[in-house]
Amino acid sequence: MPLANPNERHPTSPPQTAPPARFLELVADKLVATEVIFRQHLASDVPFIEEAGKYLAQGGGKRVRPALLLLAAQLLGHDGEEEVTYAAVVELIHTATLIHDDIIDYAPLRRGRPTVSQLWDNHRTVLLGDWAYTTSMNMALSHGRVEVIRRLCTATARMTEGELLVLDRLGVPDLSVEEYFEIIGRKTADLFSAACSIPSLIPTERPEAGAVLARYGKALGICFQLVDDLLDFTARESDLGKPVLSDLKEGKLTLPVLLLMPRLTAKARQRVERVLEDRSFDRVDPQEILDLVNTEGTLQEVEQIAGDYAQQARQQLEFFPPSTTREALEYAPEYLLSRRR
Repeated sequence: MPLANPNERHPTSPPQTAPPARFLELVADKLVATEVIFRQHLASDVPFIEEAGKYLAQGGGKRVRPALLLLAAQLLGHDGEEEVTYAAVVELIHTATLIHDDIIDYAPLRRGRPTVSQLWDNHRTVLLGDWAYTTSMNMALSHGRVEVIRRLCTATARMTEGELLVLDRLGVPDLSVEEYFEIIGRKTADLFSAACSIPSLIPTERPEAGAVLARYGKALGICFQLVDDLLDFTARESDLGKPVLSDLKEGKLTLPVLLLMPRLTAKARQRVERVLEDRSFDRVDPQEILDLVNTEGTLQEVEQIAGDYAQQARQQLEFFPPSTTREALEYAPEYLLSRRR
């Protein structure tokens, strides 16, 4: 099934009767085990890595990608240590990319705390990200499955490509919607897709189920990024853990503004372009931008598109027979749509 077209509309599912966080409950014990492995592999006899690793571990996180991997494993009948290792690997890869992203973006905050690059110099922080990624691959090698490594390497390479595409188009006011979806597919959705499909590579292998889970993860990852983009406009800084409207200030056009630009008068469009040019709100009040997206209703449109991708993710799960695990995975889109940070 193709991924949702942002120009098409699909009916969203009726409200779930149980809280969306239900999707975490079935793998709560294994998430604890994943956290233990994650923290163990952030340890080092190099003083800086040891100190920074403890700081990263204390920063918390939603652990959405590990939870999805563990649920996918459970859906396919796996109940062992291997999937826990891969869950920790995926989280460590994600952590490595965040370390590098914060350097590139000059980000002062992550999850309400100073970023590693704010506390230490960029030189060491870059190397920390490299170390974390290399460590994650070492962890994955412990089970000797080359195809798992290949899938993780492919996802990470595409994430890097996505970030390079962002840099190539930074501050460009005519970014197309198609380019935007290509970028978020690479930099966000592909790791979701890999996380969901990796359990299909654990014996007994299920390639046909893996393809379905990969599509589920891809749609879910796009939904995640769309909600992330919305939160940049709708969340409070205290909830988000970083400044609001930070994407636009960094020169990044996300979907709410991309849909907005063609509808603006030349004068209003110039206001947005000034922010992109200055990389600041020195000449434009942030409230002006918020008023524009609210007046034109693009936040609601993006919310609807996120709902479309959530529905498409749920539809993929119809491949599997009904079960409590499938039901938990069906709650995952609602969990993402209800995010506040």
